[in-house]
Amino acid sequence: MYAIIGAGPMGLASARNLQKLGIPFIGFEQHSDVGGLWDIDNPHSTMYESAHLISSKRMTEFAEFPMDDSVAPYPHHSEMRRYFHDYASHFQLRRHYEFNTRVIELTPDGDGWMLLSERDGVQQRRRFDGVLIANGTLHKPNIPGLPGQFSGELMHSADYRSPEVFKGKRVLLVGCGNSGADIAVDAAHHAASVDISLRRGYYFLPKFVRGRPIDTLGGKRRLPRPLKQRVDAAMIRMILGKPSDYGLPDPDYRMYESHPVVNSLILHHLGHGDITPRRDIAAIDGHRVRFADGASAEYDLILQATGYQLDYPFIERRHLNWPENEDAPQLYMNIFHPQYDNLFMMGMIEATGLGWEGRNQQARLVALYLHHRQAGSQAVAALDQARQNRAGERLDGGYRYIKLARMAYYVNKEVYLAALHRHIAELEQALPAAPADLVVSQ
Repeated sequence: MYAIIGAGPMGLASARNLQKLGIPFIGFEQHSDVGGLWDIDNPHSTMYESAHLISSKRMTEFAEFPMDDSVAPYPHHSEMRRYFHDYASHFQLRRHYEFNTRVIELTPDGDGWMLLSERDGVQQRRRFDGVLIANGTLHKPNIPGLPGQFSGELMHSADYRSPEVFKGKRVLLVGCGNSGADIAVDAAHHAASVDISLRRGYYFLPKFVRGRPIDTLGGKRRLPRPLKQRVDAAMIRMILGKPSDYGLPDPDYRMYESHPVVNSLILHHLGHGDITPRRDIAAIDGHRVRFADGASAEYDLILQATGYQLDYPFIERRHLNWPENEDAPQLYMNIFHPQYDNLFMMGMIEATGLGWEGRNQQARLVALYLHHRQAGSQAVAALDQARQNRAGERLDGGYRYIKLARMAYYVNKEVYLAALHRHIAELEQALPAAPADLVVSQ
């Protein structure tokens, strides 16, 4: 029996793939239903009222469960919650889960794992043959220290839900990832004033080009990496201009070496003066904030859109092959542990355009690996050698990702999918019957 921790998109994909190969498992979820952070009613969700997908639905959906044609190209979070609820219902996955149940501790126990869980104040300790960790990457806020003491309201984007919080206030946003850009646009419609402070430059992409989602363009002919970086950056400059045209710092790295901001409105509001660009914060004294260029202003609220840290509080770092000086566990393909053959990190990955189907293929590979291990097959020998010898290897396709914690588990989509498909093909060829023949009843 295996354990799956989490019932968000990655947990559901893991459950579905174990189900398809008839591998018994129990899922654990803190909330009362599936969906993870896409369920805004989940107390552990970091969702906000205006949130939509930043990738288009056709580039994101599970291949065996397409989104309805009536769903917008960039669905609202409520549509995504419905999608995951429908996915779980269609494949009857809820019956495998224990909801309102928190995993407290996970420790090695011989050739298995001991899992301590808690529900309604009652704790239960159970032993599992292996564990798939799928509790997500966007839960623990990254809150860097500020240079001084702020007398106003201080919050992180993880706590943001509604633009009502901005009404009549002088607002400073710190950081501008995809959530930060969304929140800045929200604030522009409700706050007395909105400023945004950036330490570094970002590449900004529009959501639509010629009426089509930007992530559906191209791909018919693959360009060499350096050429693609130059061509795509030039195309964006031609469409939008440079960030410095809007008062923002230009990136000091090349295209795709950090995750781009996909937002059609942030530059619009900067260009109309609804949002004022600011440099990095140099000092804070009371309500007054001084910036690196010498400018200063007073604020009522500072919102830090400074991202998240990986957090697996139920297991010690040493069991994840996670050195103190590293921002992420050192695993093969961000999944496989070099020592443990029964502990898997699911969904600890970011890549432009990977979508949930790419993550579903992660789950497919793990399910196939477990199936062959249970059968005592030698088909896993090549994968075992790779996980033992290549843990921490970056499948970056030659891109020089900037050194940030959120980029520590970033990969290049094409290179990563190629490795996934190669391993999956090797294991599927060794199956005693076609994979479809092994699918259990739904």
